[in-house]
Amino acid sequence: MAVEAQATARGIRTSAQKAGLVCELIRGKNVNQALATLQFTPKTIARDLAKVLRSAVANVQQKDGFSGDIERLFVSACYADQGPGMKRVRPAPMGRAYRVVKRTAHLTVKVSERPVKIAKVGGADAKASGSAKAAGTGAKKTARGKKAAATA
Repeated sequence: MAVEAQATARGIRTSAQKAGLVCELIRGKNVNQALATLQFTPKTIARDLAKVLRSAVANVQQKDGFSGDIERLFVSACYADQGPGMKRVRPAPMGRAYRVVKRTAHLTVKVSERPVKIAKVGGADAKASGSAKAAGTGAKKTARGKKAAATA
């Protein structure tokens, strides 16, 4: 069973659309890789998203079934929902006023643990996978041959 935890930051002063662009960058990546990506992303929301990601990692470390290996953690979901907009008034020509909506967003990051791959040990299964492996290598050779012929 995979351990999962989430963290949410509410009322962040940016639009959900802008935050969603940065969320797409880290979705599905390992935690360390996602933090490195956020560190070098030139958007101001990246700092807030990194905070939420670190909080989600801290939350998963508090769970009972966590193995303790941070290298196995990955960002399973990352999204930005629209928060309440603050309505402000901006003066306009001829005594009128324009409405300005200062948007907010709710950032949510879910972190999960990748399942451990267990190698099968056995006679019948090993022979069957060996023959399938041999069939797969033949297909690769023909593809390489076609590439080499195309470039030559």
